[in-house]
Amino acid sequence: MSPMPKWWAEGVGTALLLMAVTASGVMGEALAGGNAAVVLLANSLVTGAALYVILSLLGPISGAHLNPLVSLMAWFTKALTTREFFAYVIAQLLGAIAGVWLTHLMFRLPLCQWSTKPRAEPALWLSELIATVILLSLIRLASQRQDPKTPVYLACTVFVGYWATSSTFFVNPAATLARSLTNTFVGIRPIDIAPFIAAQCLALILVLIVGKRWRR
Repeated sequence: MSPMPKWWAEGVGTALLLMAVTASGVMGEALAGGNAAVVLLANSLVTGAALYVILSLLGPISGAHLNPLVSLMAWFTKALTTREFFAYVIAQLLGAIAGVWLTHLMFRLPLCQWSTKPRAEPALWLSELIATVILLSLIRLASQRQDPKTPVYLACTVFVGYWATSSTFFVNPAATLARSLTNTFVGIRPIDIAPFIAAQCLALILVLIVGKRWRR
């Protein structure tokens, strides 16, 4: 019997991931003396390391999707039931928001806030499309092979993605929504959320279409 329900593992895992993302941005800005490259380096290293630990520990319980797109892809391939899918997504959304708010509490920041960081350029939307295609394709291929090194692949991909994409690899609707609730280094203005999530969803559609044709 699993030590915790699958949906609970998804919520906890997503909360820990968003804590790592947000807190490393806050700490990086506090210590980097205005050097954005140092902040991004800290942010990407901490996020990659945290993702590896979360995937390794929670993967055997729930699959450690941590992302509504990954859960939706699993639902389409019948790896998740409809009930499990909705439970996962709700847990991921609540976990992501909880992770951001817990970070605010740790650093004595206002609990409720909106990001003012603009991310509204078409180049960023294209970046999110490409980044999400890469992430979902990797997950799909690794799951088909049941590769035990999947946590390493994903952690490395996210680290590289922070530096190799102009959008810094959001690739997650739950994380995108939660990051609009923090006016820190990792934030995104609420008005800029919709194009990011649209690009991410389009990426999922492309991956599913290509994957279906490959199976023929």
